[in-house]
Amino acid sequence: MARKFTGQLRRYEGTKGRLKTRVARSGFEASVMEDLEEREVTYTYEGTKIPYLSEHHYYPDLVLGNGVIVEVKGYFPSPDRRKMRLVKEQHPELDIRLLFQRDARLYKGAKSTYTQWATKHGFPWALKEIPNAWTN
Repeated sequence: MARKFTGQLRRYEGTKGRLKTRVARSGFEASVMEDLEEREVTYTYEGTKIPYLSEHHYYPDLVLGNGVIVEVKGYFPSPDRRKMRLVKEQHPELDIRLLFQRDARLYKGAKSTYTQWATKHGFPWALKEIPNAWTN
């Protein structure tokens, strides 16, 4: 099943006298598809999903003497939220906690806040300073 188109997809008109409109990420992709159609070659555009792994490393902001990992966040953008979810999923044995400078919205216009996101994804959290309970 083809995936839903998102992102920077644009419509391109045929360049060789055809009026067929194609959805593609670039004019070059559209011209390649047009060429394939002229040659009657069957194809699917972004219709196959191929997973791949990319190795990354997480460097915690603080590791307390008791093993508690504290990630200190002023700004908490989407890539950081994704990273934290992946680290937690792949290392459930780690005790990772989030310390936020303030409880801001996830992004402009969002209803959810940093602390709501943390609660939803099972991260203990605090605001402004590390609670004494985390240091024992």
